[in-house]
Amino acid sequence: MNRKGSPVRNILLKLRFLGTNYHGWQVQENALSVQEVLQDAVCAILGSREQVTGCSRTDSGVHANMYCCTLRTEKPISCYRLIGALNAKLPQDIAVYSAQDVPLEFHPRYDSQGKQYIYQFSNGVARNPFHEGRAYYYRRHLDEEFLDREAKDFLGTHTFTSFTNNPEIINGNIRTVRRAEVTREGDMVTFLVEADGFLYNMVRIMAGTLLFLSEGKAAPGSIPEILQAENRRRAGPTAPACGLYLNRVYYRGEDIGESQSNECPEGC
Repeated sequence: MNRKGSPVRNILLKLRFLGTNYHGWQVQENALSVQEVLQDAVCAILGSREQVTGCSRTDSGVHANMYCCTLRTEKPISCYRLIGALNAKLPQDIAVYSAQDVPLEFHPRYDSQGKQYIYQFSNGVARNPFHEGRAYYYRRHLDEEFLDREAKDFLGTHTFTSFTNNPEIINGNIRTVRRAEVTREGDMVTFLVEADGFLYNMVRIMAGTLLFLSEGKAAPGSIPEILQAENRRRAGPTAPACGLYLNRVYYRGEDIGESQSNECPEGC
């Protein structure tokens, strides 16, 4: 509580955003970020610049179907009203779709049990202008069944040093991939990957390596060898940011990260 006895609240917000106009989530000195825009909206509503903490950093141009962050405040505004007020202040490419009070000790990054990303390839003979900035246009035909079989080699616990552009070793660069698949719907080919955590640029390099396999620049079945090499030069290129989406964040228990406070409770 503060000096006046108002309780401190920890509010979990879930957002969707198109990252095209932003230099990622994290506040930066000389570039516009999603976090800065959200903090501006919070300040306009609550009258003070409250603490907003995100579940992860994102690269410039990366999107999110589900991004989680917490807002610390002593203001008594209901979660239902907060959603509407924030969306009235936010630009059209950022929207809050859920808000709920969570325990004060809850942390959106450190309490995460895993994340799911998707990478989208626009894969038609003709470029689709409606995919511009929202998927990577790749003209050569992609065999989604072949890529799905290759992606299965990412499953399991591995050292992903070959799949990061960060020279720093973080927790041994060991991550456990729980799901990896490639599917097609019309001209859109989607690579979905779910893990207990991700390294810097990891999904984009995984996507780029799948393209290498598709182009014959790496032999079918070579992903295990690339993983074992622990050498960034053995993997494919870093695919462009425009195709990457943070798709879901997982937390322990259905009460956090699952329920939504977007229905008006009695007396709201």
